[in-house]
Amino acid sequence: MTDTTPRLDLNNGVAMPALGFGVFQSAPEETARAVETALRTGYRHVDTAAAYFNEREVGEGLRRSGLDRDEVFLETKVWLNDYGYDATRHAFEKSAGKLGVETIDLLILHQPMPSRFDLTVQAYKGLESLLADGRVQAIGVSNFMPEHLDRLLAETEVVPAVNQVEVHPYFRQAAVQEANQKHGVLTQAWSPIGGITFYPGWNEDGRSTLEDPTIRGIAERHGRTPAQVMLRWHLDQGRQAIPKSTNPARIAENLDVFGFELTADELAAIDALDTGVRGGPDPESITIAQHGAEIPEA
Repeated sequence: MTDTTPRLDLNNGVAMPALGFGVFQSAPEETARAVETALRTGYRHVDTAAAYFNEREVGEGLRRSGLDRDEVFLETKVWLNDYGYDATRHAFEKSAGKLGVETIDLLILHQPMPSRFDLTVQAYKGLESLLADGRVQAIGVSNFMPEHLDRLLAETEVVPAVNQVEVHPYFRQAAVQEANQKHGVLTQAWSPIGGITFYPGWNEDGRSTLEDPTIRGIAERHGRTPAQVMLRWHLDQGRQAIPKSTNPARIAENLDVFGFELTADELAAIDALDTGVRGGPDPESITIAQHGAEIPEA
């Protein structure tokens, strides 16, 4: 259960583990067990979201792990239905209540929602107030494209600590990463090993990054798995990554990525796999009308 994960310094000085544990699409009944396993394996960052409907189980997994609260970096996300200054402040209360904690380490907006960006701005101002109150350590955004980030920065005070976006070898989002870097925002990769290309119900006809010949060749040279090579690619390029699994062996495999580095040529070869094709939904298309979900009280 030793913590050997390096830390990345966010733009407000808060240190976040370079590798985290994701629970997207983890069924509630599996989540507590998976989180407990991950924390006992050595992970110290768990990423969830109100709209995953498993925050309560994340909190249960934390308690079962036996770790003290201050040993684990907890991140969650506010969903569209709770956008707005007061609504977002209340969203914190709902998430903290389900997680069973007093403070949240990183609280972010789940989508830019350009169709009602006025609500997005008010939601972010709610996050700023929670930061000022000491209820959260850091605040950020998710799925923000460069134009969304520019609009937000023009109307708010605190630069987001992170922007969590889809990044994997088949979809690098170079322009988004450049915009993040320009503003001092850490790029946090969701679907970091390209799971969105082979998750059940998502692009099932697409190519799997795990079977890619280039990635497999690099893995063989290092005596590693394709998943480990992709996670190392993120780390070597300065991104934070949040792989997800409920399988104990894969949970351990995904954390065992700190004993090797990729060469510049290997990093470039993985970069060259970018197809420019998004696996997840287009952030421009996410609206309350089509994607709204009421988030229950704690």
